[in-house]
Amino acid sequence: MKNLILIFLLLFSSFTSFGFSDPDTLYVNNYKAVALFFPSPIKQAITGNDHFTFTYNREAPQYLGLLQGIDGEDGNLLVITVDGNVFSYIVKYSDDLKQLTYFIPKKNRVGTEHAIPQKKLSVFEKDSVGRQQEYFERYSEYLLTSSSQHIKTKRRSGIKLKMERLAYSRDQTYLVIEIKNKSGIALELEYLELFRVQGNQKRKSSYQKLSLTPILKYKVPNKVYHSQSFRFVYVFPKFVLGENEKLQLELQEKKGRRKLILNAKL
Repeated sequence: MKNLILIFLLLFSSFTSFGFSDPDTLYVNNYKAVALFFPSPIKQAITGNDHFTFTYNREAPQYLGLLQGIDGEDGNLLVITVDGNVFSYIVKYSDDLKQLTYFIPKKNRVGTEHAIPQKKLSVFEKDSVGRQQEYFERYSEYLLTSSSQHIKTKRRSGIKLKMERLAYSRDQTYLVIEIKNKSGIALELEYLELFRVQGNQKRKSSYQKLSLTPILKYKVPNKVYHSQSFRFVYVFPKFVLGENEKLQLELQEKKGRRKLILNAKL
């Protein structure tokens, strides 16, 4: 019986130490995405250095955030969860990553966010969000009025899908897209989504496909009639692609079979 208890304790100790470390420092690079799972959904996150990016769902708060970075000075990551807990880490670049997944326990919090009266908070948030969206729209319009560029184009059944330009401003990534219809039939969009893809789909063990959620869609058409062409912008939280990652743009027709998948390695 004593031997069984000892074996159980050893196994439990090994399990809790695997993927559940409480580091003060997180190591990242631009080849792989480091996944951080927090005890509560993420409300807000800030990186103290432009070398590092932390991607999370801002529209529908989730527990997962992805951290990446390029070689340069050390930075820091500050995360606030929806229940007001604050987590803080030093972030460093490393070519050799010994851990790619962290499950952050609640006890690692460095403090809690002070409550703000609801009326003041709602006024502040509305003003802040309004000014932020205005900037997104102005910068998107600037990109649309600038000279056209080219990353990759996909043509099928008279439809042209073009990934035109990727631009960065502040903490956002802007993607300029063009759709042109010469099929003779109107194209109604069911969805147009962007993904980060790593690995080969034929090798499922190494294949990863992560959906990127835009924080703004600017001048996106619902329907593109024959001979029409539209240029528009998707705005995302800033992200950095790893060396073996590519972008995948996927268009699906509504109530139809036409589907285009455009892959681009930047």
